[in-house]
Formats: sequence, C-alpha cells, structure tokens
Amino acid sequence: MAFLHSHRNGFPGGWHTDAPGLDNVIAIKTLNLDFVRRNGYVNMRCQWEPGCPDWVQPLRSADSEDPENLERRMPEGWRALFGEDSEVPNVIATPCCAQFAVSREQVLKRSLEEYEWYHQWLMATEMSDGLSGRIFEYLWHVIFGMNPVYCPDVAQCYRDVYNREYNSTEWELERQQLIDEWNSTQRVV
Repeated sequence: MAFLHSHRNGFPGGWHTDAPGLDNVIAIKTLNLDFVRRNGYVNMRCQWEPGCPDWVQPLRSADSEDPENLERRMPEGWRALFGEDSEVPNVIATPCCAQFAVSREQVLKRSLEEYEWYHQWLMATEMSDGLSGRIFEYLWHVIFGMNPVYCPDVAQCYRDVYNREYNSTEWELERQQLIDEWNSTQRVV
C-alpha cells in the first residue's frame, strides 16, 4: 500500500518526491516491492531535509506560546495516539512529506480499533488540520513499526527503495533544473 500526494510531478508540488523528474508515477514504477515487504515500511523520500536527523524535539519548545508549534503540540498528539502513559521521545525524525509504502503484514500488526481511534482523534481534535496533519506526517513511521527516529542513509535508501544508485550532484542538478523551469513559467513578461 502506498500513500502519495495527489499531484503527479514537478516543482513546486512534487519537490518532495525523489524519483527522476520529481514524478510520483516513476516513484511507484520503480518502488522495490520486495524491500517494502521485507522492511514493512519505507519512506518514499530518501532526502533528509526536512525531517532528519532530529527535526522534531518535543521537549525543546515546551514553553512556546504558538498553538501551531509542532514540537509544542507533539506530546499531546503522541499521547492521544499511543496512550496517556506512553513516554514521548526526545527526538522524532523521518524524511518529510508523508509519502510512504507499507506492507499488508505491517498494517495488520495494529488492530482495526487502533486505526479507528486515530481517525476519531483526527476528526475530533481541536488542533488545526495543518497541525494535526503534521503530527501524523511525523508519526506514520512509528504507527507502522519503526523507531521514533527513522532516517536511513540516503544512498542506501535509494538502493533499497528504488533500486537506484544515488548521486548527490545529479540529484541536485536535476532538482535545480526543475525549480528553474518552474520559476521561468511564473515570470510575468
């Protein structure tokens, strides 16, 4: 099962897709299903920024007054989803953007009642949609059995998830070219 954003590709919408052309269709076509089955869960973004190595530190912003501060509100979200007595980790990290694949077996490790509770909390929380969505963005990997910090080595991630060698220079050049193309279409002449 793959969770993806609804847009197909390009910048700015697809900036969080690591496939060539920032294209989710290519990402799905090249996704290593054997690795998904073996690992149970894979983040479909290998690039660490934003998200790793220590993006969310729930205790760092405890004094923040901003009701939309993710770190300030993460302990509340964590306890709501995993139980009032569960210990909130000092660091929660994974590559951003909530695009991932998960095996059937991994999904079935949680009960239907747990998924119903997650949905109920999401629908009932007084947090904004943006904030509650970001809580889930940085907790999907935990829900599906990974440790709170899930930041695989970038090059290994490309090999495991996409059967592709990672070349940081090529990736950055391709990404910058797409950004430049998008920016050129936004200029008013």
